[in-house]
Parts: sequence; structure tokens; C-alpha cells
Amino acid sequence: MARAALLVLADGRFPAGGHAHSGGAEAAVKAGRITGAASLEDFCRGRLHTAGLVSAALAAAAALGVDPAALDAAADARTPSPALRTAARKLGRQLTRAARATWPSAELDALAGAFPKGAHQPVVLGLAARAAGLGAADAAYCAAYESVSGPATATVRLLSLDPFDASGVLARLAPDLDRVADRAVETAGAAVVEGVDALPACSAPLLEISAEQHAAWPVRLFAS
Repeated sequence: MARAALLVLADGRFPAGGHAHSGGAEAAVKAGRITGAASLEDFCRGRLHTAGLVSAALAAAAALGVDPAALDAAADARTPSPALRTAARKLGRQLTRAARATWPSAELDALAGAFPKGAHQPVVLGLAARAAGLGAADAAYCAAYESVSGPATATVRLLSLDPFDASGVLARLAPDLDRVADRAVETAGAAVVEGVDALPACSAPLLEISAEQHAAWPVRLFAS
């Protein structure tokens, strides 16, 4: 297994478009819910165990070969906010382009043809991991890490937070990342046998509401 490919896929410099999205951090900063490292850690932990777990499970299931169309429909059902669904598909389209160029794959080609406007990003991530020779756990870790590294990086820009403090937040979340990835792989394995209803459907209502408010702002630094 080409485990080093995980470093490429998880690298923030991989041209998958994530740098333009804050994962809800911009709205949380404006609302005063993120004011520094401690509140950023609380925000990221909550996001990891809700939206992060859902994304990690979807990615792991895609890496295991669960039908991408079924997974995309499951992602839609687990994303009530139209703004977040739009953002997920834009990110999925960009990741598809990057992954097809990096790891050419018939599965990625088929996904691009089936979803010209983009499949949900975690589904694409799982297929990209599969194309790169990675496994379900790799896909789950990548998705889980993205769910917290995006907000942490965005907060450095939004609050001029010390990057060392942001890195400390991510390091302290490592045990939570392990638990989320393990749970994601477990449920993805169940989905292979039982279908996508076996995947988690954790709710984060405040993220959904904030995303709709953020999408209506006339001026914003991040796309979501």
C-alpha cells in the first residue's frame, strides 16, 4: 500500500480548494463563539464529532467500494443546509480534478461523468484515497483531520491567532481524531453489508444555521 500518498492527499497545499473554506469558523468568529485558542479547540472538537465523523465515515465507505451514488445521496440527507451542500459539491468538483490528475482512475472518471457539478467532497476523497492505493482508515483520518485543520487555519487568518497556538489545538485533538477515525471505519464496514443507513448521521444545527447566514453576507473572506 502506498501509504506516502496519504501525505499528498492530506497536504494543505494539494490543490483541492480547501484553503477558500473556513469550515464555519468565519461565522463563529463573527458571532463571538471563537475568540482564541481555547474556544477554537471547543469549536473544532464539536465539529470533529459531528460533521467530521459523518465526513470520515462517508470517505471510508467510498474507499471500501460502497456505491458512490448511494453515498452522495446519503451525504445530501445528512446536510440540511443548502449552502453547505453547495460548498461540499464545489469542493468535490475541485478535488475530483486534482485527484484525476494525480492518480488517474476509471472510478474517478466515472464519478466526474456522473456528477458534472461535483459529488460531495468526502465521497470524492474516499475514491481518491482508493485510487492512490490507500485504505478506509487513511480516508477516514484525512477527512477527520480536514474537518478541524480547515477551521484552525482559517482562524489564524481571521483573528491573527498565533500559528503555534493553532497547531497546539490540533495536537491536543489527536486522541479525538483517533476515536473518530476508528468509529468511521467501523460504520463504513457495516455500510458495506447493511447499506448507507449504517453510517452516522450526527447533527450540528448551529453549523447549519451559521452556514446559511454566512452565505448571505455581502462581503466575506471565505466561501463557507
